[in-house]
Amino acid sequence: MSRRKGGDAADAVDGAAARADLDRIWAHIVARAPEHEINPSLDRVQRVMEILGDPQRAFRAVHVTGTNGKTSTARMAERLVREHGLRTGLFTSPHLTSVTERIQIDGEPISAQRFVDTWNDVFPYVQIVDAELVGEGRARLSFFEVLVVLAYAAFADAPVDVAVVEVGMGGEWDSTNVLDAEVAVIAPVALDHQAWLGDTIEEIARTKAGIIKDGATAVVATQVEEAAEEIAAVAQARHARLLREGEELAVVERTVAVGGQLLTLRTAGAVYQDVYLPLFGEHQAHNALLALAAGEALLTGGRALDGAVVEAAFGDATSPGRLEVVRSSPTVVVDAAHNPAGVDALVAALDEAFAFTRLVGVVGILGDKDAEGVLAALEPVLAEIVVTQSSSPRSTPPDELAEIANDVFGEDRVHVTETLAEALQVAVDLAEAGDETGVGTGTGVLVTGSVIMAADARILLGRG
Repeated sequence: MSRRKGGDAADAVDGAAARADLDRIWAHIVARAPEHEINPSLDRVQRVMEILGDPQRAFRAVHVTGTNGKTSTARMAERLVREHGLRTGLFTSPHLTSVTERIQIDGEPISAQRFVDTWNDVFPYVQIVDAELVGEGRARLSFFEVLVVLAYAAFADAPVDVAVVEVGMGGEWDSTNVLDAEVAVIAPVALDHQAWLGDTIEEIARTKAGIIKDGATAVVATQVEEAAEEIAAVAQARHARLLREGEELAVVERTVAVGGQLLTLRTAGAVYQDVYLPLFGEHQAHNALLALAAGEALLTGGRALDGAVVEAAFGDATSPGRLEVVRSSPTVVVDAAHNPAGVDALVAALDEAFAFTRLVGVVGILGDKDAEGVLAALEPVLAEIVVTQSSSPRSTPPDELAEIANDVFGEDRVHVTETLAEALQVAVDLAEAGDETGVGTGTGVLVTGSVIMAADARILLGRG
């Protein structure tokens, strides 16, 4: 490989320049309508795609939605496809450290330079559509819409063979749904984002099932009856093949193992035995099942995959910010759970995978979430709780969150800090104060409440 004059020093200068350009572009993107301000329409993104030459049609796709488990499922599906020798794209949200994490090629976040180059390619077309929208009295493209455009353009330019794409919110009108995905994955559906998705499970399930395309395969997690009925109705109307957990798919057996779990998974194509997954929690076993069924549907049309390839892919699976140990003595675990269903899965996994005798929580929750439900689900496993706020402007102020926590935990178990850094120190001190052995055995700190809380903690503790 040739190297231009200047070598590593020149590379460092170019890298710094790319990062500076990335920061400038990021500032422009975040100045747009934020990702939680939704335009329930596809026509805006479709217009940009059209004048870009429809880059989303340049690759095959797996599309993943649901209330919880989307990111982990998407990451496992991508890893499985990549293990088969195909070039992959992965789009997930939100990010933990850098926006480049949202757009990955071959398992790695795109470089700052590639992000900048892709932006320079698509921005003139974004400006055209912005002008059209403003001329019609509508808001310009949003934060999330622009990121979807960037991702699909980057995937087409790479080019990737297969993209695994996580829905931002909902499904039917989510910006990612300009895809014509061969496989739609619907993780468990629960109440969340009611302001945008509706107040009933039926409404939310119907919206999420909107990613199922005509003639596609729909891989569906175990659902409450109301959600299952809505999803089945949409699949039938679109003549999609339906693969349901509990029917065609099952986690047959799972055993806790060092650093993860050992699984036996049944799909429409085969039974896969003794598959090691280095992730904690029963919910991750079910996410792996969905990813495996999606891989079968995409790669072989539903026939069995090579067991050794499946073992290699899942044995290398990662899901940062999901029951991730980021420090020891005392053990500090971060998790992105942000709604009661997610916390229920977290609590079950903690009980199974960790031997905590005293656990202190550090919790920050976004203002549009069910804070009381999250705290109530955490209460049985936390000796004490430190309420704080993340770096998000949407974070509930600590004093307001403390009022809810006092009702759930009792005032004597609740502590309040203004910053996460303070909260972590208070929580570590509280955990160590209850450690009778003095060596951190059985004591721990759990940081949770939102993806941004998990991200902020990872950065503070050197994992970002």
